[in-house]
Amino acid sequence: MVRLRHASGKSPWVLAACVLVVGGLLTAFAPRPYVGLPLLAASPLMAGATLSFRTALGFACVAVAASVGLDLYRGRPASALWVDLAVIGLIGALALAVNALVESQRRDLAQARGIAEAVQRAVLPQPPARVGPLAVASGYTAAQAEARIGGDLFAVQDTPFGIRMIIGDVRGKGLQAVAAVSVAIGAFRQEAEYARDLAALAERLDDALAREAGRGLARDVATEDFATALLAEVSARGDVVRLLNRGHPAPYLVYEGQVTRLDASVPQLPLGMGLTGLAPGPDAAQADVLPLPAGALLLFVTDGVTEARNREGLFYDPSSGLAGRGFDSPESLVRALTADVHRWTGGGQQDDMAILAIARKPVEDPSPCGCS
Repeated sequence: MVRLRHASGKSPWVLAACVLVVGGLLTAFAPRPYVGLPLLAASPLMAGATLSFRTALGFACVAVAASVGLDLYRGRPASALWVDLAVIGLIGALALAVNALVESQRRDLAQARGIAEAVQRAVLPQPPARVGPLAVASGYTAAQAEARIGGDLFAVQDTPFGIRMIIGDVRGKGLQAVAAVSVAIGAFRQEAEYARDLAALAERLDDALAREAGRGLARDVATEDFATALLAEVSARGDVVRLLNRGHPAPYLVYEGQVTRLDASVPQLPLGMGLTGLAPGPDAAQADVLPLPAGALLLFVTDGVTEARNREGLFYDPSSGLAGRGFDSPESLVRALTADVHRWTGGGQQDDMAILAIARKPVEDPSPCGCS
């Protein structure tokens, strides 16, 4: 990444210099006059649009000096010299004006990106690296790169019932989804402390999003307030995980080189629709209970991962992309998956992408010497 930025910073300077040199050579040696004048004028204009103000001013001065010197070298009349000087001087001034405008827009964009990052940190804070018996890592890539925020969400919280987590995807992306993300995260933070189980927690989140959507309709404002979500609860010892999937991509268990997709036993509708699930009966909203072996990693993703397409239109599959690879921490898993998806798509991001990974921490021996 650093190398790419370095190369892209040099290329405008080199191109503007080459145009200046070619324009000077044509002005000096072309059989007809004024052949190189357009290139001499274009050089400071290119510099003004792509380089710093001082560099653009330097190119403008060099172009003016080259024009005057070459006219004198070729013995052109004073009228031609003044015309060339006026043309290149005027275009050089326009180049500096363009540079000032571009720099102003660049500052505005940097300020907007800074605000978006601050909003994201406030609405979607980074989970702590250690929560109870778990090591935690996360990654986020917004589809709208300049906004740096989107409709995906995640949170990890230590509660009286165990470590509870959510990863979700609000319908829509970009800044328009921030309000719904804020509602979902706020409701999770509040209700995760009191809901007796994941089914009750999902019901409370569903009510919160449905109420927000109703307020938006009452204001005659288009809302994006429903979300797919995956709720998880890890026991205090870290050896058991409960999963409740509300229309979200399934998580993956990464263990001993194998990647297993943990599909929900009962399909459920997304949150915010005012409905509890597709299947009737008392077991419809029950969570799936699974063991979490020591050394295993649990991977949660949004559809920005599972629906990432390559040039042939094929979806990325974490089960095959990560199989046979060893990961010593959640951080290494998140980094590897993010790099894999970027390679798969060729660097193009079609949707927001959130990744959350957890692993059981090693149990510390309270008696290192082995004494009783």
